[in-house]
Amino acid sequence: MSRTDAERPGDLPPGVFVEIGGERVHLVESGPSDAPPVLLTSGLGGAWFDWECVTDLLAGHRVLCFDRPGTGLSPAARSRPSLRREVRLLAGLARWAGRPVVVVAHSMAGFQAEALARVHPELVRGLVLVDPSFEASPWSDVRISAALQPGLRLAGRAAGLTRVPWLTAPRARRSLLRFISRRKPPVPDGLVRAVYGRGTVLGTILAENAAYREMAADVIALRRRRPFPPVPLVVLTALADMGDGQKAKAWAEDHRELAAMSPYGRQVDLPDSLHLVQVDRPDVVAEAVREVLAVEGPER
Repeated sequence: MSRTDAERPGDLPPGVFVEIGGERVHLVESGPSDAPPVLLTSGLGGAWFDWECVTDLLAGHRVLCFDRPGTGLSPAARSRPSLRREVRLLAGLARWAGRPVVVVAHSMAGFQAEALARVHPELVRGLVLVDPSFEASPWSDVRISAALQPGLRLAGRAAGLTRVPWLTAPRARRSLLRFISRRKPPVPDGLVRAVYGRGTVLGTILAENAAYREMAADVIALRRRRPFPPVPLVVLTALADMGDGQKAKAWAEDHRELAAMSPYGRQVDLPDSLHLVQVDRPDVVAEAVREVLAVEGPER
C-alpha cells in the first residue's frame, strides 16, 4: 500500500489516494489515530461528501471514508466490480486502520460489508447497515456483467467527453435527491461537478448496476458457506418512501432478517427518512455507531 496527497482544487476536502487491494482509491480520514476506526462505505454512485454530517457527529472518533473505485474522486477501477473485489478493498482498508473496524455501509454496500464480516471476521468489530439492499434468493444464474463492463464503461466515458454531465451535474443531483433524501446537503456545485461530471463515474455507475444481481447471488451463496460472526449489528430501515402498507412491512421484515444474523443484532425503523439515511438522519447513524463501539467484545 502507498499513499499520496490528493491533487485537488481548493474547495475539495483533505484526502489521500491509497493504493490498496490492487486499486487506487480516494480516502478521507478524520479523528484521533488511536481511536477505534469507523469505516464508511457508500452504495451505488455515492461519494464521500454524502457522509459529512455523520462524520461531524462522530467528532472524536477515527473515521475513514473512501470512494470506491471509479466513484467520487477515485480513479477508474482496474478490475470489474464484484463482491470479491469489494471484500478485498474493505479488508485492505481495515488492515490499513490497524485494528478491527466498525463498517457503516449504505444500500448495495451492505452486501460487501456482510461478506467482509463472513470472510474476515477478525477484521470486523461490528456493522451498521444503512437501508441496505436485501435479496432472499438469486434472480438468475446467468452471469453477463463481465461481458457488459467494457461497453458500459466506454458509454460513460463517451458521455463525459460531451461535457453535458459536467454542465448538468448539480441540477441532476438536486433532482435525484428529491427521491432519496428529504434534505438538501450543502455540497458546492464544484464538488458535484468534480464527481458526477466525470465520464468515469457515469460508466462505473452503469457497470456496478449491471453487477448487482451477481453480487446479490454471491453473498447469498456465501451465507451457506461462512457463518456470520457474533458481532454487534444495527440495521437502519428507511420507510418514508414505502407508504403505510404491505411494502413497508415487507421491507422492515427483510431488514429484521438481516439483523437476526447476529445474536447482537437490532433493526430500527425510520418512518421519517428516505433512502439516503446518512443525510436525512445522520444522528441515528452516529448513535448506531456509538452503540456498536460501546459493546465490549474479545479482541480479534
